[in-house]
Amino acid sequence: MKKEPYVIGKKYMVRTVTMIYTGELVAVYPNELVFKQVAWIPETERWMQSCQEGVFKEVEPYPKNAEVVIGRQAILDAFVVNWKLPVEQK
Repeated sequence: MKKEPYVIGKKYMVRTVTMIYTGELVAVYPNELVFKQVAWIPETERWMQSCQEGVFKEVEPYPKNAEVVIGRQAILDAFVVNWKLPVEQK
């Protein structure tokens, strides 16, 4: 069994107490995850379509080169995605 469920270099969709984040994982710490190419998703389409295809109603990207730290205590669930990360505001 793997000790750590997160894989550096993979793209994730992370559901937190303040909605959704997408990004590429660059570092894992005991209490935080660090991502690049991050967008905050305040509103999704239907959940299944958002998960499978990366379709969202609203997208608020962080600056292009920003590394965003997300506290692991705020995470409800996360999974690896295979679609292109959203980088344009919508």
